[in-house]
Amino acid sequence: MALVHRFLNGAYIFRHCPKPNASCPFLGTRFADYCSSSLQKPVAAPGKTSSQRNSEGDLQGHHQREVALDITSPEEKPEVSFDKAIKDEIKDHFRRLKDDLVNHWIGPEGRPLHEVLLEQAKVVWQFRGKEDLDKWIVTSDKTIGGRSEVFLKMGKNNQSALLYGTLSSEAPKDGESGRSGYCAMVARSPRGPFERKRAYDWSQFNTLYLRVRGDGRPWMVNIREDTDIIQRKNQMYSYFMFTRGGPYWQEVKIPFSKFFFSNQGRIRDAQYQLLLDKISSIGFTLADKVDGPFFLEIDFIGVFTDPAHTEEFAYENSPELNPRLFK
Repeated sequence: MALVHRFLNGAYIFRHCPKPNASCPFLGTRFADYCSSSLQKPVAAPGKTSSQRNSEGDLQGHHQREVALDITSPEEKPEVSFDKAIKDEIKDHFRRLKDDLVNHWIGPEGRPLHEVLLEQAKVVWQFRGKEDLDKWIVTSDKTIGGRSEVFLKMGKNNQSALLYGTLSSEAPKDGESGRSGYCAMVARSPRGPFERKRAYDWSQFNTLYLRVRGDGRPWMVNIREDTDIIQRKNQMYSYFMFTRGGPYWQEVKIPFSKFFFSNQGRIRDAQYQLLLDKISSIGFTLADKVDGPFFLEIDFIGVFTDPAHTEEFAYENSPELNPRLFK
């Protein structure tokens, strides 16, 4: 009877042990002794059971998070369809064209005409997110070999744009350029459907309105007209903006009649009045020849109508300087 009891006990243990496979050929009947010792699991206390289950759940969740962070293998390349991208782009342009046609029948910029005519102030650019920064371009004399640096980022609490960098008037050592030292921030020209050029219409306003905070440096505010003439690409209308410095904001108001005409950075003898219904871009330039760091924080840029300002043009002309105005 003792022999029969030992045989039945060994068969029961062997039945509850893992079967040998090809990867582990040495697992056989001798492994039954190890299984018999591992079958006897310690009985945990009731208080420890819940903690053990929680730890196991945490480990499983951690494992799942690690699996979710696995990087896609190089063999799994994303599907790229150029035909689909072109179709989506065309659909987007046609959708924008449809919106333009609908807005044209409603009124300027999709608003009723009486609402636009009664408008006294308007915010054109403001900075409340990254999409607002994408409407601007920053540049410096690095394009010609200079050493000035300029950067643009969102300000504190994403309520303004911060233009900062370092100005260096050291001329590039290329044997051609004799002067250097400028940094600029320029707004992108508006585009319509199918990349059609657009222009801002500020004809009902007479003053540029800005809310800025600077470090005491003088800036040049530049306005460009929308023109298709290649020879006039370097022509712009400019005026000075003086920042006070310090922690306080300042409101800058510049009448459009004060902007003077310049070409390639030089003020022209013959002055022309700014065409307010064909504005394409606005920009800010720093070139005061003072090396060192700088910053300019901008809250918004807008236009408004100042009833106290009645001046049409601040600069004189003569038939010798500008005969076109005296025909």
